[in-house]
Amino acid sequence: MTRIHLFTLSRLAVVVAVSASPLLAQGPPGDGQPPMVELTGSWTMVNDEERLVRIDPGPELGNFTGFPLNAAGKQKALTWNSTIQAVPEHQSRAHAGTYSMRGPNPSPHIGEIIDPVTRRLIAYTITGLFENANRTIWLDGRPHPSEYAEHLWTGFSTGEWENGALHVTTTHFKQMFIQRNGIPVSPYAVMHEFYIRHGDRLLLISQVDDPVYLEEPMVRTSTFRWNPGQREGGLAQVEVAEEVPSLRQGDVPHYPLGSRHPEYANDNKLPFEATLGGKETLYPEYAEKLKQMMSTAGAK
Repeated sequence: MTRIHLFTLSRLAVVVAVSASPLLAQGPPGDGQPPMVELTGSWTMVNDEERLVRIDPGPELGNFTGFPLNAAGKQKALTWNSTIQAVPEHQSRAHAGTYSMRGPNPSPHIGEIIDPVTRRLIAYTITGLFENANRTIWLDGRPHPSEYAEHLWTGFSTGEWENGALHVTTTHFKQMFIQRNGIPVSPYAVMHEFYIRHGDRLLLISQVDDPVYLEEPMVRTSTFRWNPGQREGGLAQVEVAEEVPSLRQGDVPHYPLGSRHPEYANDNKLPFEATLGGKETLYPEYAEKLKQMMSTAGAK
């Protein structure tokens, strides 16, 4: 039997078909836990989405297309300089939870935390993420901490089952980026994720709400394939090195305010304004404006 569910997430409507046979897991009768889809096991990233952006060569500087950045977000992104990664304090730092499931090669293992007395499932763990920024998703109804509590790369996550999908809410991130060309996310962001299993595929829909850098929620999807033979690699020792000899102690690499990076726009023959993102650029109606901008540019 198959049940059809409709999830409406911001501007994205997703129809979900949830198989009712071997993937459904449920505790003993009367344990009080809702039916849930089996998510545990090892998963491999499927590169059906934005391969050139997520792996090699990576996103171009100045390519902010697809992101609803506000004025502050655009300004922050345009001042970002990749040399900041060579600063000793930034070398091999973890990815924040807003990016770790979307990064170059997240192939995580989802495990369980079982209460030793009640034997109830109280949390999922997601391990194998970049630089060991592993996540815990609490399912036992605990509240999120105070806004003044410590912020972590992983944030603080709670989850609940909704119509066959695991809905995860995460707060308390450290400031980071949501794409590795400097598109920022603030520590005030809240991320909602929906984990939806289709046979041997796991669909992850994520929505990031950021009152500081985004005009509206940023939604994207990632797909994983079940890979039961996969094992996480061992933790490697990291040594801080002098990667850029010209960097002096205390330097903070950046581009000055007012910088422009038109290379991506020029290479793709696009108006520079269209590559800066913003909520207007995400909708089909923008295509007509883009045509007019390109026509005007051609006339000049």
